[in-house]
Amino acid sequence: MLKQDPGRRALLRAGAALAAGGAARPALAQRAPQEAGTLTLVLESEVVILDPYTTTAAITRTFGYHVWDTLFAMAENGEIRPQMVRSHERSPDGLLWTFTLRDGLLWHDGAPVTAADCVASLRRWMPRDPLGRMLQAVTASIEPRSAAVFTIALKEPFPLLLDVLGKPNAPVPFMLPARVLPADPGARVTEIVGSGPFAFRAAEWRAGDRMVLARNPLYVPREEPPDFLAGGKRAKVESLVLRVMPDDGTAASALSAGEVDYVQYLAFDQLQRLERARGVELMGLSGIHMFQGNFRLNHASGPFADPEVRKVLWHLVDQSSIMQAIGIPARFAKPGCNSFWMCDAPLETRAGAEPARYDVAAAREMLRRTSYRGEPVVMLEVSGSISQTAANVFAQALKEAGFTVDEQVMDWGTVLARRANKQGWSLFPVYSNGVDMVSPLNHFYIASTCADYPGWSCDARIPTLVERFAKAGTMEEKRRLADEIQVIAYELVPNLMWGQFSRPAGYRSRMKGLLRSSFPIFWEVSV
Repeated sequence: MLKQDPGRRALLRAGAALAAGGAARPALAQRAPQEAGTLTLVLESEVVILDPYTTTAAITRTFGYHVWDTLFAMAENGEIRPQMVRSHERSPDGLLWTFTLRDGLLWHDGAPVTAADCVASLRRWMPRDPLGRMLQAVTASIEPRSAAVFTIALKEPFPLLLDVLGKPNAPVPFMLPARVLPADPGARVTEIVGSGPFAFRAAEWRAGDRMVLARNPLYVPREEPPDFLAGGKRAKVESLVLRVMPDDGTAASALSAGEVDYVQYLAFDQLQRLERARGVELMGLSGIHMFQGNFRLNHASGPFADPEVRKVLWHLVDQSSIMQAIGIPARFAKPGCNSFWMCDAPLETRAGAEPARYDVAAAREMLRRTSYRGEPVVMLEVSGSISQTAANVFAQALKEAGFTVDEQVMDWGTVLARRANKQGWSLFPVYSNGVDMVSPLNHFYIASTCADYPGWSCDARIPTLVERFAKAGTMEEKRRLADEIQVIAYELVPNLMWGQFSRPAGYRSRMKGLLRSSFPIFWEVSV
């Protein structure tokens, strides 16, 4: 949400260059979703960035879970289970871990998945992820021992090792072939070869229009039943067609008419109509599958580089008004949640949350006593999204308190490009899966404290407390540390929560076996 749309165009041009024969962009041939073995899907946005290690964008993670696989994965109950790994052993002192890959793992081009591939993938992923960096700091070596066995030797015990390897938070530690990983640490992966249940068809990718993922006939699923991101992943349809439909109304009409099979996010004002539509089902979610809305602040430049100015903002977020403006029905909303770690979640807390009290008059007086002198608050907004509505409500409160606000509207791809720069933006609204926000270890804006991560918020106390949280032996200790971290976070203001809610997905009743999850998951689906 920061700069200009040339950033997104550049990304699309780079992506299109990957497609075989990618010069022309012919019109998408009309495919009826009733065509045997094909699902036509409208996800939250277009997949623009394909390299899974270079972004925290949820759409890239969704793409990744279908194309690549992970060493371990999370089940619905939060348990981390083996995925590509057949067995693992830990030495009595906890310093040497040995992992053996399961039989039958092949890349999409037919080459075998090796321990050397996994080692190369981990080495590339670790510096790019907050938890990965934590693991890297205590790692003495990661080495392949045979074609199917590799070891991780630690400098000190790290109880969260399996949790880190199986974490669902982006960037996810997907396994990639060593040969496609660029030697340049700053370069992106451009050859998309995975070992997951679906394969990316580069020749059929039309940027701005569609992407095709084909069933991988070489994939050997685990024998266990599917369980969230763990267990057997059996691709039962021949292909997934990811259509680009930026307008919610167009997507909803296509779903109602049977032109698409699945829409990840439905506009709330369309729910009643869709509930009556023949052949359409809605999926409402709860608990960790709800979303948390946030305003991410830029601490590196602009008005919010001043911590006193940031603190004013706690008095300007009215969650109830934002939910009402978006049109979220009461049954899908949980307004008034001021816990960084989600409400109705294991670490829910109100520690330090006293400043989160809507009071424009108090904010106006606080702002008068700060260094603020009318500099524009540059707010990046995704056109037509519910986060844009949240931003509009917040912008009005900012203006009433005395801020000068510059609302800039663009698409999400442009936001991703602009937020990477430390200059030219002040905040952007976003909402994230609850799974990504329930702990200091995976909360985007807490786990990345004092790291090179868009927003650049830093309080040196937080990384130390997060490390202690990672090593905590009891839930009581984890809760105490989570409370302590939240108190500091309310002082630091890395983000502001604008609401917790569920956004239903819609799908055609011909789809059978669709897993109930805030992550769009299409293995096990048949038609």
